[in-house]
Amino acid sequence: MMRKLTNCLVMSNVMTVSRLKYNDHGIAHAKIVAGAALELLNLPMLRNVELTTLKDGTAKNLDEVMAVVFLASYLHDIGNSIHRSNHEFLGALIAKDIVDRVVRKVMDLPSRRLIAIRQEVLHAIFSSEYGVECLTTESSIVKLADGLDMSEGRARVPYKLGEFDMHAVSALSIKKVEMEAGKRPIKISVYIDNLAGLF
Repeated sequence: MMRKLTNCLVMSNVMTVSRLKYNDHGIAHAKIVAGAALELLNLPMLRNVELTTLKDGTAKNLDEVMAVVFLASYLHDIGNSIHRSNHEFLGALIAKDIVDRVVRKVMDLPSRRLIAIRQEVLHAIFSSEYGVECLTTESSIVKLADGLDMSEGRARVPYKLGEFDMHAVSALSIKKVEMEAGKRPIKISVYIDNLAGLF
């Protein structure tokens, strides 16, 4: 199963990096987004933000919430292995069987609970699309984590491939990204060395 998942993430980069000249959407991106999502998950909990899956009973404990956030963030770009267009929708379709197998193997859940966890993961993957409303705090965390993978060196692929548009120049200006508990309840700090980074 891991080999198939890895191959799908490799294909995501074939489609996005090799063919479209976009930034990394493969294995490294999946790991970075998953790590950022889990870190973000800890920040709202410090500020007593209610987690939707716990409130609605689709997750019964923090381990299950973490499973939802981790799986959704790691798999959120897998649909790029087919096409960039509608990749969030395609990703939710591809991820269904993967999530079923992982949850069955790792968590001892009755069928109804397994379906609830799976559907929360698929919702978060689908909701990672810019124009789709996140209906859970957990899916919002995944969407935010995806946008935070922009630190120095991460966005150099288009530039190295000869792209000199505003996106490439702006991406090169990002030096680091930090997240911490704040008033809303998360504070994101983006450090740039050139005003082009504001784009």
